[in-house]
Amino acid sequence: MERPESVTQLLVDWGRGDQRALDKLMPLVYGELRRLAGNYLRRERQGHTLQPTALVNEAYLKLIDQRNPRWQNRAQFYGVAAQLMRRILVDHARQRQAAKRGGSDQQRLSITSAGQLGGKQLATEPAIDLLALHEALNELAEMDPQQGRIVELKFFGGLSIEEIAEVMAIGHATVERDWKMARAWLRRKLE
Repeated sequence: MERPESVTQLLVDWGRGDQRALDKLMPLVYGELRRLAGNYLRRERQGHTLQPTALVNEAYLKLIDQRNPRWQNRAQFYGVAAQLMRRILVDHARQRQAAKRGGSDQQRLSITSAGQLGGKQLATEPAIDLLALHEALNELAEMDPQQGRIVELKFFGGLSIEEIAEVMAIGHATVERDWKMARAWLRRKLE
């Protein structure tokens, strides 16, 4: 089990250039990163070619490739990792769609599943296309960057309302309100 304060300290040390901190950090955060990847992939179509380990490894390579990271805390780190996983999955979906030339076997997700984090999709909740969600989320972020970031951290990052408030340095009630509004907007947009 990771201790948030030790993870935060290792992140700060890594940001200051201590490569040994990165070596100590990865074993501590790997399990949580793998859980996030597993949650993403459980919401995807059956037979997805990416496995959680591969998704974590790709995200890890992108994380360590950053120059002079300025980590504030573990929640911010997981938010960035989630954003990277989202990009990897979207790129993977685009490549697959291009290969199939718009075939019907597109990747599916559920907006409701973000609140559950167990990856179980409600039978009454229609699945949505990952690329359509990505485009809608980009549109939302243009209209309201704060709501776009909240959705990204909640849906793709699996962060709690409290963690999102900490990462974004805003109030808990603001996060809850914006999450509800953004989720409703996305549902309407994707129907």
